[in-house]
Amino acid sequence: MSLSFFDMEIKNDKACFVQLWLRLERTRCLLAGQYKRFCIRNVLKSWFGPLATDNIIWEVCHNVVVNDEQVCGNDTLPPPSLYPRKHRELLRAIVAVSLGISLRKVDLKALDAAYSVAFPNSTPININKKKRV
Repeated sequence: MSLSFFDMEIKNDKACFVQLWLRLERTRCLLAGQYKRFCIRNVLKSWFGPLATDNIIWEVCHNVVVNDEQVCGNDTLPPPSLYPRKHRELLRAIVAVSLGISLRKVDLKALDAAYSVAFPNSTPININKKKRV
């Protein structure tokens, strides 16, 4: 099954990833304004509406693994600009499920570069990497 936004086509490229990072932050603010939990289930329901069935939510959550821990659909997510690792895996899973591709096929370099464009003054996504001299 293929998912798509009502106003945006999901692609495996940097331009789309920038839009997804920004949309994720806007969704966090929107859900906070509605006094709803910022979690995978509510993000998917907000983005995809009735297309976000329990099976789709389970499939996305099944693919979101951070530090060898599975993320549940109702787990509260931190802000994407401060804790990007979990959100990177979330966006990666959403793109993989939406396009019907493997997680390995999602362009991580483009996803990480898009994060730097969307949040230029935020926590680096690969905080453990050493800077090249």
